[in-house]
Amino acid sequence: MKKTLCFVCILSMLFVTLASCSSEPAKKLYVYNWGEYISDGEDGSFDVNAEFEKKYGIEVVYDTYDNNEAMYAKLKGGGVNYDIVIPSDYMIERMISEDMLEKIDFSNIPNYSNISEKYLNQPYDPNNEYSVPYNVGMVGLIYNTKYVSPAPTSWEALWDANYSGKTLMFANPRDAFAIAQSILGIDYNTTAEADWNAAAEKLKAQKSIKPSYVNDEVFNKMESGEAYLAPYYAGDFLSMVSVNPDLAFVYPSEGVNYFVDAACILKGSKNKESAVLYINFLLEEETALANAEYICYASPNTKVINNTEYTYYQNEILYPTQDKQPKTQIFTNLPQPSLDLMNSLWDSVKSE
Repeated sequence: MKKTLCFVCILSMLFVTLASCSSEPAKKLYVYNWGEYISDGEDGSFDVNAEFEKKYGIEVVYDTYDNNEAMYAKLKGGGVNYDIVIPSDYMIERMISEDMLEKIDFSNIPNYSNISEKYLNQPYDPNNEYSVPYNVGMVGLIYNTKYVSPAPTSWEALWDANYSGKTLMFANPRDAFAIAQSILGIDYNTTAEADWNAAAEKLKAQKSIKPSYVNDEVFNKMESGEAYLAPYYAGDFLSMVSVNPDLAFVYPSEGVNYFVDAACILKGSKNKESAVLYINFLLEEETALANAEYICYASPNTKVINNTEYTYYQNEILYPTQDKQPKTQIFTNLPQPSLDLMNSLWDSVKSE
């Protein structure tokens, strides 16, 4: 009887322990994000991951990538087990279509109410099921006022022979093609082969002024004065101009790409509860404000947007008034034949 009772007790204790463990978030969370895209404690700033670890006792294993395509390729290649990823709009749409993302349990994300309605029901996630807006912004033209005159108003400045060898261009095809498409009046999401061919010819014409294709290298080249012109994200300009006050920024008249980067939970995540806690933490006012101050991109969080102490409160570059709002287009996921065509044409542009 004593042995039986002891065995029953042990089973009972084991059941309680297992039940308790299953209801607790995992003690590690794997996050995959863009480089330089979170407040990390530098210069005494709020360290988002460290504060999350302190609050919840969950270790954050954090890796970074340079662009959407590199992130996608790594995830599709397998062998990685991230829980959270923060792609851009068109890539979110693609990942949803390929069943790479989990639907999010928003009942456990009370801070979701902080997201401005302006950034909900977007084409890439029309029913707000798979993503939570993290940062938003627009692409524009950065130029050095010491060397570029008159002040440019058009993307055509990136084809100006006066700045040969001093002009930068995006190293990824979607952004590069969008600039050519803007000049030619072509929809960024066209599926017409003739449109993509025309944009490719426009990009090939730029080769005569020896552009350098860059991603994050744009910071050093523009801050140092090595390059005079570059297309890049408005928020990053604010970082650059703090280093080099000779820099200026314009939204070209032909129109620009408007984007949303959003937090998503990857399909098969083993730490969904921890992932939900992390996303909710990103939406807390202190966290969102710290990220907005550090990253310098526009925030979709109303607790940030309406905070008069926010460094970029009503900043005309991040939050242009209606009369200064540029023409914008958002990227959507292209069908595979268009993606294949774009990539093939991009290879031909780079090898020209």
